[in-house]
Amino acid sequence: MRKKDCFYLGKIAKKFSFKGEVLIYLDTDEPELYENLESVFVDFDGQLVPFFIQKASLHKGDFLRVKFEDCDSEEDADRIINAEIYLPLSMLPKLEGNKFYFHEVVDFDVIDTNTGYVGKLVRINDSNFQPLFEIDRDGVEILIPMIDPFIHKVDRENKKLYLHVPDGLLDVYLQ
Repeated sequence: MRKKDCFYLGKIAKKFSFKGEVLIYLDTDEPELYENLESVFVDFDGQLVPFFIQKASLHKGDFLRVKFEDCDSEEDADRIINAEIYLPLSMLPKLEGNKFYFHEVVDFDVIDTNTGYVGKLVRINDSNFQPLFEIDRDGVEILIPMIDPFIHKVDRENKKLYLHVPDGLLDVYLQ
């Protein structure tokens, strides 16, 4: 399995017992969706390795208490602490309406409801406090804050993202 075909689910945060159990921090708003997993992919130096789950249960909200097959001691658990956990993109719950996953809208055409075509969505930059749509228009990079009032419609079928861009914002980039 390749990382680009997966989504980040969380990170193995710490040991839970002397029998190899670990706590996985789940980076999701709905941890209960992942309580009955059969397996996950664990990132070891950029390689995704399948780990099969013997048992799992939610622990204090955002944590999943997991016993992996063949992880039977504290030493076994120590080897996977801080490793990132991934699942195939096909396991993401489907979103509807104007909700979307960041990877889902990459390469969409961005249309402003007032001025028309803005450009092609290259990526969503979420490395800062405010996520930004990074849009390419004929080699010009346009940055638009990703906030709900700006998002008018997500048209998955036609790969278009309709935005209400504030007056004057596009002019900053296109003049």
